[in-house]
Amino acid sequence: MKRASITNETIRPQEAAHFGKLAADWWDPKGSSAMLHKLNPVRLGFIREAIDLHWAGDIRSVKPLAGKSALDVGCGAGLLAEPLARLGANVTGVDAAAENIAAARLHAEGSSLNIAYRHGELGALGLGQFDLITCMEVLEHVADKPAFVAQLAAHLAPGGLMILSTPNRTLKSRLLMVGAAEAVGAVPKGTHHWEDFVTPDELEELLSGAGMVMGEPRGIAFSASKGLHLSGDLALNYIVTARTA
Repeated sequence: MKRASITNETIRPQEAAHFGKLAADWWDPKGSSAMLHKLNPVRLGFIREAIDLHWAGDIRSVKPLAGKSALDVGCGAGLLAEPLARLGANVTGVDAAAENIAAARLHAEGSSLNIAYRHGELGALGLGQFDLITCMEVLEHVADKPAFVAQLAAHLAPGGLMILSTPNRTLKSRLLMVGAAEAVGAVPKGTHHWEDFVTPDELEELLSGAGMVMGEPRGIAFSASKGLHLSGDLALNYIVTARTA
């Protein structure tokens, strides 16, 4: 397996500390990570469709990732890594917070899932390359975005698929995802810093600089009738695929 070793530091210690404090509560659907529990099925729907399209797999298969390796970057306590394992992948999860990795390992063990969890800077771990890379709601938290995206690209195997999601930097996201969401306790205070949000055009430029081609973004929107759902509205949050150019 080819090694991937871009070691620019991208972790913000204060961000890692913030999320590490939430580790014990991560798997509580009514706790501080409740919004992630609501968001996860939407992301999984997009991921499953992207997997089937990319590898032209059987849409009826319950394990479309069988025989493939997957890397979940910014894995938290494993909320996405575990479903990827159930889809058949050999999963590795990486997170900046040691507390999250400890919680992830404990939960995976209780779920009888064999997931390799690692703590630290992605580019310094020497993990090699993966068929699938997922990076959900992480880009807005890193210190050096071009270096981080380069690290992601270096870990993608030839012919692989990358999937990223991140909040969009719009007036709507500032009002709802930062102001309103934190005010009512939907997300813990200090989780989001609006100035670090990334627009789709900026993400496309970051990916292009790392030798990647971005797919058409899909919005993750909210309505009273549908809740969180995939949408053409990119104003709050969006999810995209990327491939090596």
